[in-house]
Amino acid sequence: MEQNNINNPDLWYVDNYILLKDYYDRTISRIAARCVRKGNIAIEDYPYFGYILDVLEEISETGEYILQHQELYPYVERKIAGGLNGLKRTLSEYQNELKSNSTPDMIKEDAREVEKMKQALGNVDKSEDPTVGAGMGMEELMEKLMQENNIKPNFPTDEETK
Repeated sequence: MEQNNINNPDLWYVDNYILLKDYYDRTISRIAARCVRKGNIAIEDYPYFGYILDVLEEISETGEYILQHQELYPYVERKIAGGLNGLKRTLSEYQNELKSNSTPDMIKEDAREVEKMKQALGNVDKSEDPTVGAGMGMEELMEKLMQENNIKPNFPTDEETK
């Protein structure tokens, strides 16, 4: 009766991890088939691709919880293919997949890290900002670009046409 030492709510995390992993695999298969039916679009272009990332995030959180609670390890060895090493391997794969597909909204959630990076960089010269000029008309933009590159226009200016 080894399980008597383990808090039942904690056992839920191992069972939930197994269910989430199976659900993720089924979801990927279903969405891949849906992408084929939608004209063979890339899975990343599927309108609900973010849901996959949500499932990956939940798997990652659940797996991390399990790793932090060593009292669950004997249960992991019995319930998860490959035991603890299998859990670590697949969890690492899922976390890498999540990182490589993070959306801008997910990145915004980590605003503290972004703020730390900004402080480390100090004041950034905004004169080289590539977005300066956004909202200009085409003529204004072309004139600005020509001035920046020291190109003289070969068409008459407003002053010359008067």
